[in-house]
Amino acid sequence: MGLLSFLNREIAIDLGTANTIIIQNDKIVVDEPSIIAIDRNTKKPIAVGHKAQQMHGKTHEDIKTIRPLRDGVIADFQAAEMMIRALIKMADTKSSIFNPSIKMVICIPSGSTEVEIRAVRDSAEHAGAREVYMIYEPMAAALGIGIDVEAPEGNMVVDIGGGTTEIGVISLGGIVVNRSIRIAGDDFTEDIQEYMRHQHNIKIGERTAEAIKIAVGSALPELDNPPADYLVRGPHQMTALPVEIPVSYQEISHCLDKSINKIEAAILSVLEQTPPELYADIYNKGIYLAGGGALLRGLDKRLSEKTNIPVHISEDPLRAVARGTGIALKNVNRFQFLLR
Repeated sequence: MGLLSFLNREIAIDLGTANTIIIQNDKIVVDEPSIIAIDRNTKKPIAVGHKAQQMHGKTHEDIKTIRPLRDGVIADFQAAEMMIRALIKMADTKSSIFNPSIKMVICIPSGSTEVEIRAVRDSAEHAGAREVYMIYEPMAAALGIGIDVEAPEGNMVVDIGGGTTEIGVISLGGIVVNRSIRIAGDDFTEDIQEYMRHQHNIKIGERTAEAIKIAVGSALPELDNPPADYLVRGPHQMTALPVEIPVSYQEISHCLDKSINKIEAAILSVLEQTPPELYADIYNKGIYLAGGGALLRGLDKRLSEKTNIPVHISEDPLRAVARGTGIALKNVNRFQFLLR
């Protein structure tokens, strides 16, 4: 590219329901929550990412916070376009008088319909991309974990994100069996809100439920290194007076049980459909966990007990998909068969 390199930009985007990560030149340049704050009167963005998240649940009538992605796909087209545009601008360290041509690789849920894929492509093009490639999340996660996706052997990846859980069996550069279910981190957060309302009569917002999940979230009622109880403050539903309640990890494991059961059922159903030769490879090598949900305490142990197969949490699971998308961008010609 030489002299004209400033006219071309290559970026990889992990457009997640909870977080959006942008990689440029093998470096993570943006890692922000997927949320945007918009002025209701002018319809213009006020803040994006962390700044918008701080406003979430605390706005007045002139400001609206929007999470443009729901269940891994674009729910609000205009907001998504504005958010992608703002995040790309955030990633642009060198301001230039020229409008560079942007080549983009974006990862999408493996269960996306043609309409949903078209929505992501259109949003990216409206945000300034000249070339847009798509890669399925299980494949991106496998690349990010460091699996040789072209090898003639079976690898199973479970990516638990914010909106979807992606389960894929990968061999010879393709997804042999896959399942995408809309039970993931956001559902865990909702389960916690529901539980606090029913069990303790206390109203809590999304951000507080998220904080509880991070502090005392657990998939097992018995842990070797249990976290300390988390103090929750909020209004009592009946009296509206402030209350303070300690929440233990046992309670949270109980309230997340139903959602985790659905993830377990989906994993078992994928294993059921896996050809026997690939099943043998997975049994020997284990299942790889990626995504923010992989950080839930005891989840690897619980899944391992359920399937009788070893379960490994990938290194830095939150960024595994983004890293894989970056690898696909760097080797677009080599991995052409993986891209849409």
